[in-house]
Amino acid sequence: MPTFLQSYDPYREVPMAEYPVPSATEQAEAVEACARAQQAWAIRPTGERVAMLDALEAVLVKNRKEWAECAAREMGKPLDQALAELDKCAWLCRYYRNHAEDMLAPETRLDNAEDGRAYVRYDPLGLVLAVMPWNYPFWQVFRCAVPAITSGNGLLLKHASNVPGCALACQEAFAGAGYPPGLFRTLLVGSDAVEDILKREEVQAASLTGSEPAGKAIAEAAGRVLKPCVLELGGSDPYIVLRDANVERSVQIAVKARMQNNGQSCIAAKRFIVEASVYDRFVDALVAELKNTRIGDPLEDGVDLGPLAKADFAEDLEQLVQKSIKAGASLRYRGATPPQKAFFGPVVLENVEPGMPAFDEEAFGPVFALIRADNPEHAVRLANKHRYGLGASLWTGDLDRAAVLAGQIQSGQVFVNRMVASDPRLPFGGVKRSGYGRELAREGMRAFTNAKTVAFAALDRS
Repeated sequence: MPTFLQSYDPYREVPMAEYPVPSATEQAEAVEACARAQQAWAIRPTGERVAMLDALEAVLVKNRKEWAECAAREMGKPLDQALAELDKCAWLCRYYRNHAEDMLAPETRLDNAEDGRAYVRYDPLGLVLAVMPWNYPFWQVFRCAVPAITSGNGLLLKHASNVPGCALACQEAFAGAGYPPGLFRTLLVGSDAVEDILKREEVQAASLTGSEPAGKAIAEAAGRVLKPCVLELGGSDPYIVLRDANVERSVQIAVKARMQNNGQSCIAAKRFIVEASVYDRFVDALVAELKNTRIGDPLEDGVDLGPLAKADFAEDLEQLVQKSIKAGASLRYRGATPPQKAFFGPVVLENVEPGMPAFDEEAFGPVFALIRADNPEHAVRLANKHRYGLGASLWTGDLDRAAVLAGQIQSGQVFVNRMVASDPRLPFGGVKRSGYGRELAREGMRAFTNAKTVAFAALDRS
């Protein structure tokens, strides 16, 4: 078990800070304090809990630049994207401030003389253990924590070990907004501590965003103690471009959809399935667009691509590329790569087919896997030929056909003539091995509540 977690700058290749890991006794005390805070919090009127979101938004706005720089330093995110991430967290607070009270209000289901009266109320479960990834160190936490806490739960955060500064900033945000002490608690622990925390009686549910192996581990641990969980796991999102699409626009968005967060996003476009009649045009325009990519210090304005979060991620990505080439893919373009070990310049692979790592695996970095489709039906079959089903982007000028094809694509969300993106107003999650459960919108607000039926007998009027 580690005795400290280290914050490390992948661009400057220097450690930033060390944070002590709490002892087992300290962890237990934190869980118990969170449980006490939650019990008092749960009985407060819903309107009071919802109103706290105004102060939380204000704290995010106040600390926006400092916390964005923390994310850029700890995991290499370009600063403008980190700032946008903090802005999105603030938007989340505003959205739920306006809608959460209605989402949590009791719903009448029966009310008549014969059957009596019955309603459903949405009560909190207790403590939620949130196991969160490094790639969106604020957004991933807030999209889980805001609805969970607003619905009356307490939250224990086990963040990724390489972003401890961001993890503590998340705790600081809730404390600074005036939430009860201990209601949101960051535990700077390693993954080896997760199962023991989940076993504790006070913890009633878990949420994990991360890899497929991590999701399996959490699901197995939660299953052993019969606790529900929400899992958002890997993705190898198809980006389908049909012959009647606006090819030039699809290319512009393709670059953004693949390169967001240095290519390290579960919902980044990864498999580019292009109908044969426009394939060459798409690839030529894509390569031309990528040549304008600015790679460098994530803290500098205008940088499109910073380093990957860790140097070994770049090594893993290089192996995926080389194995795919060995299996028959061809290298069409490779962008310049700075000398820092964590950098990985954009790569375009052509002739990618099922069975190659670039098709079958989740390439967590700026690798564009190009696949030629014979027709729209073939494109959908290729899109579905994968164990993941998180998101999909479909480009076509025929919106009626898009609606039909969207129903055939196996994914949690399909965006037509747009890149896939999470939105507080829309439920978010996957199918197949991309996980289960939903975050955001009404579904996310109720994810960690007990839909409790309360029924009254009809009055005896005899």
